[in-house]
Amino acid sequence: MLVWVIYDITENRIRQKVSDCCKSYGLYRVQKSVFLGDLNSNDRDSLALECEEWIDTEKDSVYVFPMDEQSFKQVKLIGQAFDKELVSDEIITKFF
Repeated sequence: MLVWVIYDITENRIRQKVSDCCKSYGLYRVQKSVFLGDLNSNDRDSLALECEEWIDTEKDSVYVFPMDEQSFKQVKLIGQAFDKELVSDEIITKFF
């Protein structure tokens, strides 16, 4: 299932850990603090648990949004959207 990971983290070191974690799960960066990719439910839960261990829950946030393909196809992209070079062809084809 497609998953969006969106975060707002104040500390650079922790923000880098979350970014690296998203990449290690095969997610693609679509904006500075937004990742997108396919994850099964176990990987989605594992990613969320790892992020929860690193962040300060009093001031940081990480959102992990699963999205079915039908809803994803209804996403409206306004403006520059994302850097297609950073996103896999598999995900790009779901947009168009």
